[in-house]
Amino acid sequence: MMIRKTLLSCALKKRATQLSAGSLMVLCLSTGAALVPLTVHAQNFESAQRQQLDSVVAVVNDGVIMRSELDDRIAQVEQQAAAQGGNLPPRNQLAQQVLERMVMDEIQLQMARRANLSVDDTELNRQLRSIAESNNMTLDQFADAVEADGITLADVREDVRREMLMRQVQQRQISQRVTVSDRDVERFLSQQPSQQDQAFIEETRARHVLVELTPTRNENQARARAQEARQRLQQGADFASVAREYSDDRGSAMNGGDLGWVRPGQTVPAFEEAMTSLSPNQLSEPVRSQFGYHVIEVLERRRQDVTEESRREQVRQAIFQRRANEELQTWQREIREQAFVDIRL
Repeated sequence: MMIRKTLLSCALKKRATQLSAGSLMVLCLSTGAALVPLTVHAQNFESAQRQQLDSVVAVVNDGVIMRSELDDRIAQVEQQAAAQGGNLPPRNQLAQQVLERMVMDEIQLQMARRANLSVDDTELNRQLRSIAESNNMTLDQFADAVEADGITLADVREDVRREMLMRQVQQRQISQRVTVSDRDVERFLSQQPSQQDQAFIEETRARHVLVELTPTRNENQARARAQEARQRLQQGADFASVAREYSDDRGSAMNGGDLGWVRPGQTVPAFEEAMTSLSPNQLSEPVRSQFGYHVIEVLERRRQDVTEESRREQVRQAIFQRRANEELQTWQREIREQAFVDIRL
């Protein structure tokens, strides 16, 4: 929901949520000509005041993140936690965590801009409908729900658009770094039980909450946060709400933590082992993987009929997805190290 400002334009632009099209119309269509200078003077005075109070909290390559943006993002986190009864770390620690996430977002969005990537409205609307449906709502009901929380649908659209742009960047970069050979597929198939008389693959529909380790969240803190999320779920909290509040896997968090149908080999071994051991509707203890701590729930399982050729392709895709997930973490660490980042908290 934040609009990043470049170094050249940060003093001239305001967030879109602060200056609406309606307020621009008021300035342009003022009925008294004599009032225009006064209106412009007042606008300039207010803008100057905001600039004096605002400050840069991070320089990221040729862009900046402003204190007002960080404060707005922290306020959103605090509002969501208060509404859902969640606990947050101390304010200074929370600010560091939120700012680090904003820095990573900015790096990836800059890459998207350099690559001239875009998200058309058809794609965006499809994703919004999917998010609404994952929350058992129509798009209109979803709009009413977010507006009841003080957020406009336009804000949500912009946030989702940014998430989709970052996914495009990730997919373009990771697809160049991950390959799956025929030998990889053969090795995987050789390790599976013989299926000479059966042509099916077992799929699991699961959802999860992921708590990552970060520069400001150590092993014990991540495990404790995952355990807290699990306790909330055991007490009857809505999984989708808990995922949106706690999960650092923002792709699935937007869909209530839902991972869809998962095939063998598609997730990292620690996750798959835990998921396989669960019965439908059973909740796991926090599970450690290289990504952090997962709280997993299995929703259902099915056997999917496949031909030998399609089975091999499914295995290939599963291996690719698992390797891509592993490579994504490495790639994000690399671009963070390569970027010029000056934190000014």
